[in-house]
Amino acid sequence: MRTLTGLVFGSALAAASLTGAARAEVKMSGSFVADATCPATQAIRSGRNPGNIATDAGQSYELLAGNKDAPTHYLIRVPGADPERRWVKVDCGHVSGGSASTEPAAPVSADRKKPAAPASRKPEYVLALSWQPAFCETRPGKTECKAQTAAGFEATHFTLHGLWPQPKGNFYCQVAAADKANDNPARWQELPPVELEPNTRSELDRVMPGTASALDRHEWIKHGTCYGKSQQAYFSDALNLTRAANASPVRDLFTQNIGRDLTSGQIRAAFDSAFGPGAGKRVRVSCVKDPSSGRRLIGELTLGLTGPIGPNSSLSELLLASVPTNNAGCPKGMSIRSSSSDTPSPS
Repeated sequence: MRTLTGLVFGSALAAASLTGAARAEVKMSGSFVADATCPATQAIRSGRNPGNIATDAGQSYELLAGNKDAPTHYLIRVPGADPERRWVKVDCGHVSGGSASTEPAAPVSADRKKPAAPASRKPEYVLALSWQPAFCETRPGKTECKAQTAAGFEATHFTLHGLWPQPKGNFYCQVAAADKANDNPARWQELPPVELEPNTRSELDRVMPGTASALDRHEWIKHGTCYGKSQQAYFSDALNLTRAANASPVRDLFTQNIGRDLTSGQIRAAFDSAFGPGAGKRVRVSCVKDPSSGRRLIGELTLGLTGPIGPNSSLSELLLASVPTNNAGCPKGMSIRSSSSDTPSPS
C-alpha cells in the first residue's frame, strides 16, 4: 500500500512539475456566486489572465475545485473564456447555500477515517429568490426583461429562480445526454417542455418571469430531476415557499426602500422578524452591477433550508432547521423597481 501510495504521489508531483502547478487541486462541487467583479486568472501565482476575464457580481459559476483543503482560491468554469477554467479568490464571492462538498483529488488510503455523516440525515435545499428589476438592469435583452413594467408582479415581489436540492453537485439526475448538452450552454428552448396543471402553470409564469426564456425547463433538468418528485410537485412546492417570502416583512423592506441601499444586516434582521430569531443567519445576499451607472444592486437572496418539503411546509421551520452561515454575501446594495422608477419612496 505504501509503495502504491508513493508511486501515485510521485506521479502527481511529476505532473505538477510539468504543468507548473503550485498546488494540488481539491475537487469541489457546487456553484460559486460572485459578490464582486474580480479577476478570473488562468494561474494563481503569475496572475496570467488571457482575455482579461473577470467575474460578474451576482453571477453563478460552476465550482470545480479549491487550491487546497482550506482554499484561498476557487477554480470555476467561465463560459466563453479561453480557457474556461479560471481561478478566483475565495473572498470574491460565496458558495451558494454554504454546502459545497469537497473531495480529495488523489486516492486516499483505506485506513483514513471517513468524515462523520450528518446527524439529521434530513434533506437540504437552497431556495433562490431573485429581485427581477436588478436582474433586468444587467440583462435588458432577455425576453422577460423586455416585457417588464413598473406595474408588473416582478416589480414589487421576489421572483423564483429555483429550488436546488443539496449537496451541491446534485445535478442532472438520470437526465439524457442530449438534454444535458442543450442545458449548458443555455439552449433551454430545446429542452422538453415542463408539464404542469393549468393553475400552477399560470402562477409559475407570473412568479418566474424567466419562463419566457424557458428557465423552468432549465431548472427542472438541472435541479428538479434530483428532487424526487414530479414536475407538478416540484414547482408547486417552490411556489408555496416563494409565496411565503412575498407575504413577509422581507418583501416590505424591499418595496419601502426603492432607490435606497439595504445592508445584508437589514435583510437578515427582516428574516428574523418574519420567520423567527436566527432565520436571517440562513440567508445570503447577491448583488449585480448596473452597467450604465456602476450602482451595486441587490439581485438575489439564497435561503438554506433543511427538512422534507411538502404542500404544507413552513418556510420558518425549514430555515431554522438548516445550518447557519456567517457569510452574509454582498454587504450592501440598492433595491430598485425599474430603471424608470427607482427614486426613493417616501418615508
